[in-house]
Amino acid sequence: MGDSQVTIELTSDEALVLSHWLEKLRMTELRHVVDPAVWAPIHRIAGTLDRTLPDLFAPDYDQRLKAARQRLRPED
Repeated sequence: MGDSQVTIELTSDEALVLSHWLEKLRMTELRHVVDPAVWAPIHRIAGTLDRTLPDLFAPDYDQRLKAARQRLRPED
């Protein structure tokens, strides 16, 4: 089981919001993660998102992120 693969599919909005959250996690809250085994998948997911999301480098990144968050929030 150790070498089997898992595929996760995300919308571009989900990927953008997750990428932003993972970056904040890696920069600010890493000291709270006790189990070192958690780092490998966190870094792998974040790295994959960084390589596949052109929005990360767009001049209007903040607006794109805000719009993606808005679309993902459940309606009241």
